[in-house]
Amino acid sequence: MKVLPALTVSLLFAAVASAGRSAPSTGMPFYGDPPDAHHPWAVHDQNRPQPKRVEPGTFSTPEQPGQPPSDAIVLFDGTTASLTNWEADTKAGEPSAPTKWVVNDGALECVPKSGYIRTKDEFGDIQLHVEWAAPKNVKGDSQGRGNSGIFLLGLKGTADGPEVQVLDNYDNATYADGFAASVYGTNPPFANALRPPGTFQVIDIVFRRPVYRDGKPIDAGYVTVFCNGVLMQDHTPLEGRGGHMKRTFAGEFPEKGHLKLQDHGNPVRFRNIWLRPLPARTVEGGTNGYLDAAATTAKRKEIAATVRADAAHLTGTAQLLRLAESLVYESDAATAARVTQLGAAYAADLKKLSGAVLDAKKDEAKSVQRAWQYLAKWNFVSADYAPKSALDAVIKAQGWDAEKK
Repeated sequence: MKVLPALTVSLLFAAVASAGRSAPSTGMPFYGDPPDAHHPWAVHDQNRPQPKRVEPGTFSTPEQPGQPPSDAIVLFDGTTASLTNWEADTKAGEPSAPTKWVVNDGALECVPKSGYIRTKDEFGDIQLHVEWAAPKNVKGDSQGRGNSGIFLLGLKGTADGPEVQVLDNYDNATYADGFAASVYGTNPPFANALRPPGTFQVIDIVFRRPVYRDGKPIDAGYVTVFCNGVLMQDHTPLEGRGGHMKRTFAGEFPEKGHLKLQDHGNPVRFRNIWLRPLPARTVEGGTNGYLDAAATTAKRKEIAATVRADAAHLTGTAQLLRLAESLVYESDAATAARVTQLGAAYAADLKKLSGAVLDAKKDEAKSVQRAWQYLAKWNFVSADYAPKSALDAVIKAQGWDAEKK
Protein backbone atom coordinates (compact mmCIF):
# COMPACT_ATOMS: atom_id res chain seq x y z
CA MET A 1 0.00 0.00 0.00
CA LYS A 2 1.33 3.45 -0.92
CA VAL A 3 1.16 5.97 1.93
CA LEU A 4 0.13 9.41 0.68
CA PRO A 5 2.04 12.51 1.82
CA ALA A 6 0.19 15.16 3.79
CA LEU A 7 -0.02 17.52 0.82
CA THR A 8 -1.61 14.82 -1.34
CA VAL A 9 -4.11 14.03 1.42
CA SER A 10 -4.94 17.72 1.49
CA LEU A 11 -5.44 17.68 -2.26
CA LEU A 12 -7.54 14.54 -1.95
CA PHE A 13 -9.84 16.34 0.47
CA ALA A 14 -10.09 19.26 -1.90
CA ALA A 15 -11.11 16.91 -4.70
CA VAL A 16 -13.89 15.44 -2.58
CA ALA A 17 -15.15 18.87 -1.60
CA SER A 18 -14.92 20.23 -5.13
CA ALA A 19 -17.07 17.44 -6.51
CA GLY A 20 -19.68 17.87 -3.81
CA ARG A 21 -19.39 14.20 -2.87
CA SER A 22 -20.41 12.83 0.52
CA ALA A 23 -18.80 9.43 -0.15
CA PRO A 24 -15.05 8.79 0.12
CA SER A 25 -12.98 10.03 -2.79
CA THR A 26 -12.66 7.76 -5.78
CA GLY A 27 -9.29 9.15 -6.82
CA MET A 28 -7.59 12.48 -7.12
CA PRO A 29 -6.95 15.09 -9.79
CA PHE A 30 -3.51 16.35 -10.83
CA TYR A 31 -1.85 13.12 -9.68
CA GLY A 32 -1.28 10.28 -12.17
CA ASP A 33 -0.23 10.46 -15.80
CA PRO A 34 -2.80 12.45 -17.81
CA PRO A 35 -4.95 11.17 -20.69
CA ASP A 36 -3.19 10.63 -23.99
CA ALA A 37 -4.12 9.95 -27.61
CA HIS A 38 -5.36 6.44 -26.82
CA HIS A 39 -6.40 6.59 -23.15
CA PRO A 40 -9.16 9.05 -22.21
CA TRP A 41 -8.64 8.70 -18.47
CA ALA A 42 -5.79 9.90 -16.30
CA VAL A 43 -4.08 7.29 -14.13
CA HIS A 44 -5.93 7.04 -10.79
CA ASP A 45 -8.66 9.24 -12.27
CA GLN A 46 -11.38 10.34 -9.85
CA ASN A 47 -13.78 10.81 -12.78
CA ARG A 48 -13.51 7.22 -13.96
CA PRO A 49 -16.69 5.21 -13.23
CA GLN A 50 -16.54 2.86 -10.29
CA PRO A 51 -16.96 -0.90 -10.85
CA LYS A 52 -20.45 -2.08 -9.98
CA ARG A 53 -20.93 -4.12 -6.83
CA VAL A 54 -21.56 -7.84 -7.43
CA GLU A 55 -22.18 -10.21 -4.56
CA PRO A 56 -20.12 -13.34 -5.26
CA GLY A 57 -21.75 -16.74 -5.36
CA THR A 58 -20.50 -19.98 -3.90
CA PHE A 59 -18.49 -22.79 -5.47
CA SER A 60 -20.06 -26.06 -6.51
CA THR A 61 -19.06 -29.49 -5.31
CA PRO A 62 -19.67 -32.73 -7.23
CA GLU A 63 -22.61 -33.33 -4.89
CA GLN A 64 -24.08 -29.85 -4.64
CA PRO A 65 -24.40 -26.94 -7.09
CA GLY A 66 -23.14 -23.57 -5.90
CA GLN A 67 -24.93 -20.25 -5.95
CA PRO A 68 -24.46 -17.82 -8.89
CA PRO A 69 -23.24 -14.25 -8.39
CA SER A 70 -25.89 -11.62 -7.73
CA ASP A 71 -25.92 -10.20 -11.27
CA ALA A 72 -26.14 -13.54 -13.06
CA ILE A 73 -28.91 -14.43 -15.48
CA VAL A 74 -29.99 -17.86 -14.26
CA LEU A 75 -31.00 -20.15 -17.11
CA PHE A 76 -31.49 -23.37 -15.13
CA ASP A 77 -31.61 -23.70 -11.35
CA GLY A 78 -32.87 -27.26 -11.00
CA THR A 79 -36.55 -26.39 -11.02
CA THR A 80 -39.17 -27.24 -13.60
CA ALA A 81 -40.05 -23.53 -13.71
CA SER A 82 -36.62 -22.64 -15.12
CA LEU A 83 -37.23 -25.04 -18.02
CA THR A 84 -39.36 -22.24 -19.46
CA ASN A 85 -36.10 -20.42 -20.35
CA TRP A 86 -35.52 -23.07 -23.02
CA GLU A 87 -37.20 -24.28 -26.18
CA ALA A 88 -36.65 -26.82 -28.93
CA ASP A 89 -34.12 -25.74 -31.57
CA THR A 90 -36.53 -25.45 -34.48
CA LYS A 91 -35.23 -24.20 -37.80
CA ALA A 92 -35.29 -20.54 -38.78
CA GLY A 93 -38.78 -19.57 -39.93
CA GLU A 94 -40.46 -22.43 -38.10
CA PRO A 95 -42.62 -21.75 -35.04
CA SER A 96 -41.04 -22.20 -31.63
CA ALA A 97 -41.86 -25.34 -29.70
CA PRO A 98 -41.37 -26.55 -26.11
CA THR A 99 -38.34 -28.69 -25.43
CA LYS A 100 -38.79 -32.41 -24.83
CA TRP A 101 -35.85 -32.51 -22.44
CA VAL A 102 -36.88 -33.25 -18.86
CA VAL A 103 -36.04 -32.16 -15.34
CA ASN A 104 -34.84 -35.18 -13.39
CA ASP A 105 -33.67 -34.90 -9.78
CA GLY A 106 -32.74 -31.23 -10.17
CA ALA A 107 -30.94 -31.71 -13.49
CA LEU A 108 -31.90 -30.87 -17.07
CA GLU A 109 -31.60 -34.19 -18.88
CA CYS A 110 -31.30 -34.72 -22.61
CA VAL A 111 -33.93 -36.99 -24.07
CA PRO A 112 -32.09 -38.79 -26.89
CA LYS A 113 -33.37 -38.04 -30.40
CA SER A 114 -35.54 -35.16 -29.15
CA GLY A 115 -33.22 -32.56 -30.69
CA TYR A 116 -31.06 -29.68 -29.51
CA ILE A 117 -32.45 -27.10 -27.11
CA ARG A 118 -31.76 -23.39 -27.12
CA THR A 119 -32.39 -20.43 -24.84
CA LYS A 120 -35.41 -18.35 -25.71
CA ASP A 121 -33.32 -15.23 -25.24
CA GLU A 122 -30.25 -14.29 -27.24
CA PHE A 123 -26.90 -13.21 -25.84
CA GLY A 124 -23.63 -11.76 -27.08
CA ASP A 125 -20.34 -11.82 -25.18
CA ILE A 126 -20.76 -13.72 -21.92
CA GLN A 127 -19.24 -15.37 -18.91
CA LEU A 128 -20.98 -18.74 -18.84
CA HIS A 129 -21.20 -21.38 -16.12
CA VAL A 130 -22.46 -24.88 -16.93
CA GLU A 131 -22.30 -28.11 -14.96
CA TRP A 132 -22.82 -31.43 -16.72
CA ALA A 133 -22.67 -35.14 -15.96
CA ALA A 134 -22.32 -38.07 -18.35
CA PRO A 135 -24.37 -41.19 -17.59
CA LYS A 136 -22.96 -43.23 -14.71
CA ASN A 137 -23.54 -46.45 -16.63
CA VAL A 138 -20.89 -46.28 -19.31
CA LYS A 139 -21.89 -47.14 -22.87
CA GLY A 140 -20.00 -46.60 -26.10
CA ASP A 141 -16.59 -45.16 -26.76
CA SER A 142 -14.90 -42.19 -28.42
CA GLN A 143 -17.57 -39.73 -29.60
CA GLY A 144 -20.35 -42.18 -28.73
CA ARG A 145 -19.94 -41.86 -24.98
CA GLY A 146 -21.58 -39.09 -22.93
CA ASN A 147 -21.60 -36.73 -25.91
CA SER A 148 -23.22 -33.32 -25.98
CA GLY A 149 -22.02 -29.76 -26.62
CA ILE A 150 -22.37 -26.17 -25.53
CA PHE A 151 -22.99 -23.97 -28.56
CA LEU A 152 -22.20 -20.27 -28.22
CA LEU A 153 -24.01 -17.65 -30.27
CA GLY A 154 -25.95 -20.35 -32.07
CA LEU A 155 -28.21 -19.70 -35.02
CA LYS A 156 -31.65 -21.29 -35.08
CA GLY A 157 -31.72 -24.88 -36.30
CA THR A 158 -27.99 -25.06 -37.08
CA ALA A 159 -24.95 -26.77 -35.52
CA ASP A 160 -22.12 -24.65 -36.85
CA GLY A 161 -20.64 -23.52 -33.53
CA PRO A 162 -18.53 -22.33 -31.97
CA GLU A 163 -18.94 -25.34 -29.70
CA VAL A 164 -17.30 -26.21 -26.39
CA GLN A 165 -17.37 -30.00 -26.39
CA VAL A 166 -19.13 -32.07 -23.74
CA LEU A 167 -17.88 -35.67 -23.75
CA ASP A 168 -17.06 -38.43 -21.27
CA ASN A 169 -13.29 -38.64 -21.68
CA TYR A 170 -12.56 -39.87 -18.16
CA ASP A 171 -11.15 -43.14 -19.53
CA ASN A 172 -12.06 -42.73 -23.14
CA ALA A 173 -9.78 -41.52 -25.94
CA THR A 174 -11.00 -39.62 -28.98
CA TYR A 175 -9.52 -37.21 -31.53
CA ALA A 176 -7.78 -34.36 -29.72
CA ASP A 177 -9.87 -31.48 -31.06
CA GLY A 178 -13.04 -33.33 -30.04
CA PHE A 179 -12.09 -33.87 -26.38
CA ALA A 180 -14.19 -32.49 -23.55
CA ALA A 181 -13.53 -28.75 -23.17
CA SER A 182 -12.12 -28.49 -26.68
CA VAL A 183 -13.29 -25.76 -29.00
CA TYR A 184 -14.70 -28.46 -31.21
CA GLY A 185 -12.78 -28.98 -34.42
CA THR A 186 -10.55 -25.99 -33.66
CA ASN A 187 -8.43 -26.39 -30.55
CA PRO A 188 -7.84 -29.31 -28.12
CA PRO A 189 -7.96 -28.65 -24.38
CA PHE A 190 -4.71 -28.30 -22.44
CA ALA A 191 -5.54 -31.29 -20.28
CA ASN A 192 -8.09 -33.94 -19.37
CA ALA A 193 -9.40 -32.86 -15.96
CA LEU A 194 -12.65 -34.83 -15.92
CA ARG A 195 -14.15 -36.55 -12.92
CA PRO A 196 -15.61 -40.07 -13.31
CA PRO A 197 -18.84 -40.52 -15.28
CA GLY A 198 -21.98 -39.85 -13.29
CA THR A 199 -20.18 -37.00 -11.47
CA PHE A 200 -20.90 -33.39 -12.34
CA GLN A 201 -18.17 -31.52 -14.20
CA VAL A 202 -17.93 -27.74 -13.79
CA ILE A 203 -17.31 -25.69 -16.93
CA ASP A 204 -16.64 -21.94 -16.91
CA ILE A 205 -16.39 -20.11 -20.22
CA VAL A 206 -15.48 -16.57 -21.23
CA PHE A 207 -16.73 -15.95 -24.75
CA ARG A 208 -16.02 -12.97 -26.99
CA ARG A 209 -17.55 -13.12 -30.44
CA PRO A 210 -15.59 -12.23 -33.59
CA VAL A 211 -16.29 -8.65 -34.65
CA TYR A 212 -16.36 -7.65 -38.29
CA ARG A 213 -16.48 -4.23 -39.89
CA ASP A 214 -17.14 -3.74 -43.60
CA GLY A 215 -16.79 -7.48 -44.06
CA LYS A 216 -13.35 -7.64 -42.46
CA PRO A 217 -12.47 -9.00 -39.00
CA ILE A 218 -11.29 -6.33 -36.55
CA ASP A 219 -11.31 -8.65 -33.51
CA ALA A 220 -11.01 -12.42 -33.95
CA GLY A 221 -12.97 -13.13 -30.80
CA TYR A 222 -11.89 -15.81 -28.34
CA VAL A 223 -12.91 -18.51 -25.91
CA THR A 224 -11.37 -19.16 -22.49
CA VAL A 225 -12.46 -22.36 -20.73
CA PHE A 226 -11.93 -23.84 -17.27
CA CYS A 227 -12.96 -27.40 -16.45
CA ASN A 228 -13.19 -28.29 -12.76
CA GLY A 229 -10.99 -25.27 -12.03
CA VAL A 230 -8.28 -26.29 -14.53
CA LEU A 231 -7.52 -24.01 -17.49
CA MET A 232 -8.43 -25.74 -20.77
CA GLN A 233 -8.52 -22.89 -23.32
CA ASP A 234 -6.51 -19.71 -22.89
CA HIS A 235 -7.90 -16.91 -25.04
CA THR A 236 -8.28 -19.31 -27.98
CA PRO A 237 -8.95 -17.15 -31.06
CA LEU A 238 -12.01 -17.77 -33.20
CA GLU A 239 -11.65 -17.22 -36.91
CA GLY A 240 -15.35 -17.90 -37.42
CA ARG A 241 -17.80 -20.75 -37.24
CA GLY A 242 -16.89 -24.43 -37.49
CA GLY A 243 -18.57 -27.79 -37.04
CA HIS A 244 -18.23 -31.53 -37.55
CA MET A 245 -15.52 -32.26 -40.13
CA LYS A 246 -15.33 -28.54 -40.89
CA ARG A 247 -12.36 -26.26 -40.49
CA THR A 248 -13.26 -22.94 -38.93
CA PHE A 249 -14.25 -20.51 -41.65
CA ALA A 250 -14.29 -16.74 -41.58
CA GLY A 251 -17.57 -14.89 -41.72
CA GLU A 252 -19.55 -12.26 -39.92
CA PHE A 253 -21.17 -13.11 -36.61
CA PRO A 254 -24.45 -11.68 -35.33
CA GLU A 255 -24.25 -9.44 -32.29
CA LYS A 256 -26.39 -11.92 -30.36
CA GLY A 257 -27.42 -15.55 -30.64
CA HIS A 258 -28.84 -18.43 -28.67
CA LEU A 259 -27.03 -20.60 -26.17
CA LYS A 260 -27.63 -24.22 -27.20
CA LEU A 261 -27.19 -27.65 -25.69
CA GLN A 262 -26.71 -30.57 -28.04
CA ASP A 263 -28.65 -33.79 -28.31
CA HIS A 264 -26.07 -36.33 -29.52
CA GLY A 265 -28.05 -39.38 -28.51
CA ASN A 266 -26.79 -39.59 -24.90
CA PRO A 267 -28.80 -38.75 -21.75
CA VAL A 268 -26.31 -36.15 -20.50
CA ARG A 269 -27.53 -34.09 -17.54
CA PHE A 270 -27.00 -30.39 -16.91
CA ARG A 271 -27.44 -28.21 -13.83
CA ASN A 272 -26.66 -24.75 -12.45
CA ILE A 273 -26.55 -22.91 -15.78
CA TRP A 274 -26.05 -19.16 -15.55
CA LEU A 275 -24.33 -16.38 -17.44
CA ARG A 276 -23.21 -12.78 -17.11
CA PRO A 277 -23.20 -10.46 -20.14
CA LEU A 278 -19.76 -8.88 -20.61
CA PRO A 279 -19.07 -5.17 -21.16
CA ALA A 280 -18.30 -3.94 -24.65
CA ARG A 281 -14.74 -4.11 -25.94
CA THR A 282 -13.13 -0.97 -27.29
CA VAL A 283 -13.82 -2.08 -30.88
CA GLU A 284 -17.52 -2.05 -29.96
CA GLY A 285 -17.53 1.29 -28.16
CA GLY A 286 -16.16 0.29 -24.75
CA THR A 287 -13.82 2.75 -23.05
CA ASN A 288 -11.62 0.52 -20.88
CA GLY A 289 -8.39 -0.24 -22.70
CA TYR A 290 -6.52 1.09 -25.70
CA LEU A 291 -8.87 3.20 -27.86
CA ASP A 292 -8.36 4.59 -31.32
CA ALA A 293 -7.65 8.31 -31.56
CA ALA A 294 -11.17 9.32 -32.59
CA ALA A 295 -12.85 7.38 -29.78
CA THR A 296 -10.37 8.76 -27.25
CA THR A 297 -10.98 12.35 -28.36
CA ALA A 298 -14.74 11.88 -28.15
CA LYS A 299 -14.55 10.36 -24.69
CA ARG A 300 -12.18 13.04 -23.39
CA LYS A 301 -14.58 15.70 -24.68
CA GLU A 302 -17.43 13.99 -22.86
CA ILE A 303 -15.48 13.79 -19.58
CA ALA A 304 -14.45 17.45 -19.85
CA ALA A 305 -18.07 18.51 -20.35
CA THR A 306 -19.11 16.54 -17.25
CA VAL A 307 -16.36 18.11 -15.15
CA ARG A 308 -17.25 21.61 -16.35
CA ALA A 309 -20.93 20.98 -15.60
CA ASP A 310 -19.96 19.93 -12.08
CA ALA A 311 -17.80 23.04 -11.69
CA ALA A 312 -20.78 25.24 -12.53
CA HIS A 313 -22.37 24.21 -9.22
CA LEU A 314 -19.27 25.08 -7.19
CA THR A 315 -17.72 28.32 -5.97
CA GLY A 316 -14.33 29.67 -4.95
CA THR A 317 -11.27 27.44 -4.90
CA ALA A 318 -13.36 24.32 -5.50
CA GLN A 319 -14.62 25.75 -8.80
CA LEU A 320 -11.14 26.89 -9.80
CA LEU A 321 -9.64 23.42 -9.30
CA ARG A 322 -12.52 21.65 -11.01
CA LEU A 323 -12.37 23.89 -14.07
CA ALA A 324 -8.59 23.49 -14.22
CA GLU A 325 -9.08 19.75 -14.06
CA SER A 326 -11.31 19.84 -17.16
CA LEU A 327 -8.40 21.20 -19.21
CA VAL A 328 -6.59 17.90 -18.74
CA TYR A 329 -9.23 16.23 -20.94
CA GLU A 330 -9.96 18.96 -23.48
CA SER A 331 -8.45 22.28 -24.42
CA ASP A 332 -11.20 24.90 -24.33
CA ALA A 333 -10.43 28.59 -24.80
CA ALA A 334 -13.33 29.90 -22.71
CA THR A 335 -12.57 27.54 -19.83
CA ALA A 336 -8.84 28.29 -19.98
CA ALA A 337 -9.58 32.03 -19.81
CA ARG A 338 -11.88 31.50 -16.82
CA VAL A 339 -9.26 29.39 -15.03
CA THR A 340 -6.64 32.10 -15.62
CA GLN A 341 -9.00 34.74 -14.27
CA LEU A 342 -9.88 32.72 -11.16
CA GLY A 343 -6.25 31.70 -10.62
CA ALA A 344 -5.00 35.27 -10.79
CA ALA A 345 -7.74 36.42 -8.41
CA TYR A 346 -6.89 33.62 -5.98
CA ALA A 347 -3.21 34.65 -5.79
CA ALA A 348 -4.14 38.34 -5.48
CA ASP A 349 -6.60 37.66 -2.65
CA LEU A 350 -4.02 35.51 -0.89
CA LYS A 351 -1.51 38.39 -0.98
CA LYS A 352 -3.94 40.57 0.96
CA LEU A 353 -4.02 38.19 3.91
CA SER A 354 -1.61 37.99 6.81
CA GLY A 355 -1.02 36.33 10.13
CA ALA A 356 -3.22 33.47 11.29
CA VAL A 357 -5.74 34.04 8.50
CA LEU A 358 -3.03 33.53 5.87
CA ASP A 359 -1.54 30.56 7.74
CA ALA A 360 -4.94 28.85 7.66
CA LYS A 361 -4.80 28.98 3.86
CA LYS A 362 -1.46 27.16 3.58
CA ASP A 363 -2.72 23.67 2.70
CA GLU A 364 -5.26 25.03 0.26
CA ALA A 365 -2.66 27.25 -1.43
CA LYS A 366 -0.23 24.35 -1.79
CA SER A 367 -3.02 22.23 -3.30
CA VAL A 368 -3.66 24.91 -5.92
CA GLN A 369 0.11 25.17 -6.50
CA ARG A 370 0.25 21.43 -7.04
CA ALA A 371 -2.47 21.77 -9.69
CA TRP A 372 -0.47 24.47 -11.49
CA GLN A 373 2.69 22.33 -11.28
CA TYR A 374 0.86 19.37 -12.80
CA LEU A 375 -0.64 21.42 -15.62
CA ALA A 376 2.75 22.95 -16.39
CA LYS A 377 4.56 19.60 -16.26
CA TRP A 378 2.24 18.16 -18.90
CA ASN A 379 2.13 21.37 -20.99
CA PHE A 380 -1.51 22.21 -20.36
CA VAL A 381 -0.23 25.64 -19.30
CA SER A 382 3.16 27.27 -19.83
CA ALA A 383 6.00 27.02 -17.31
CA ASP A 384 5.69 30.78 -16.67
CA TYR A 385 1.89 30.71 -16.42
CA ALA A 386 0.98 33.96 -14.63
CA PRO A 387 -1.33 32.54 -11.91
CA LYS A 388 1.28 29.88 -11.13
CA SER A 389 4.10 32.43 -10.87
CA ALA A 390 1.99 34.68 -8.64
CA LEU A 391 1.07 31.85 -6.29
CA ASP A 392 4.65 30.52 -6.24
CA ALA A 393 5.77 33.97 -5.09
CA VAL A 394 3.29 34.01 -2.18
CA ILE A 395 4.25 30.51 -1.08
CA LYS A 396 7.96 31.32 -1.30
CA ALA A 397 7.51 34.51 0.70
CA GLN A 398 5.85 32.55 3.50
CA GLY A 399 8.56 29.87 3.46
CA TRP A 400 5.98 27.18 2.77
CA ASP A 401 8.02 25.85 -0.13
CA ALA A 402 10.97 25.09 2.16
CA GLU A 403 8.95 22.93 4.52
CA LYS A 404 9.72 19.24 4.67
CA LYS A 405 7.33 17.17 2.60
